[in-house]
Amino acid sequence: MHNFKSPLWRDRRYWQIIVQLIAAFLVAFVVAILWINLNRNLQQLGIKFGFDFLKQQASFDISETPISYNPSDTYSRALWVGLINSLRVAIAGIIFTTIVGIFAGISRLSDNWLLRNIAGVYVEIFRNTPLLLQLLFWYFAVFLSLPKIENQISVLNLVSISQSGVQFPWFRLSSEFFALLMGLTFYTGAFVAEIVRGGIQSVPKGQWEAARSLGLKPGLVMRLVIFPQALRVIVPPLTSQYLNLTKNSSLAIAVGYPDVYFVASTTFNQTGRAVEAMLLIMLTYLTLSLTISLGMNFFNRMVTIKER
Repeated sequence: MHNFKSPLWRDRRYWQIIVQLIAAFLVAFVVAILWINLNRNLQQLGIKFGFDFLKQQASFDISETPISYNPSDTYSRALWVGLINSLRVAIAGIIFTTIVGIFAGISRLSDNWLLRNIAGVYVEIFRNTPLLLQLLFWYFAVFLSLPKIENQISVLNLVSISQSGVQFPWFRLSSEFFALLMGLTFYTGAFVAEIVRGGIQSVPKGQWEAARSLGLKPGLVMRLVIFPQALRVIVPPLTSQYLNLTKNSSLAIAVGYPDVYFVASTTFNQTGRAVEAMLLIMLTYLTLSLTISLGMNFFNRMVTIKER
């Protein structure tokens, strides 16, 4: 019996390797052309590529600085302030969006007619209007309509509210921060509400009936039986919404909140280092997105139902 071996050119694995090598070569070729073209254009403009400008004096003020900063600090310090501002609004936005989304999603399935319809109206309005428009609404129609700082509203002498923001005994949050936070929270919360509603409806009705037959109250049925099972459907699309919220925070420039994009834009306007500034912004949002993805993937593995 002869051991027949097919020729190499008919081997599928051989062609898979060849195609991948060709694809990698084409990608490297395109990147090389772009790099050469970029260097040639920068030389014609008399600009040298590099990040040495980060050590230069920034010479511009930032209205909101969680850490110490003044215009005599370097551009790297200014970008660090912008990054912290972005993280503050992104983390707070994810927390409040989760709360609003879960509440609205469960309310959409409520037996209470009024609550169900209020949740439905909220979802339709905030999901179908542009985020930029909502940010401008929160900033100009809500927070700038508050009393001026000399006529500020005091709540139990603990919190003061005015056009400049909310003043707590130990720190202050600006109107720009709240406008951005409210806009991101209610906009993204509308999408999360639909994800939660879909996840709950994916749980078989038999699970509802079984839980009720045990005498559990509706709140306990949802918290102990239905919602944990719905999480395996909710978490993957929820991750995408968290990523969208983080990236949409770059619209902070519309209300004057000094996030990392705002600071980087000011930096390249002053230094002319647009390419370097754009690379830093891309690297920042890429790192934030990958971190969120890793965290949510870990959480997804925790809530996945394990079959024995």
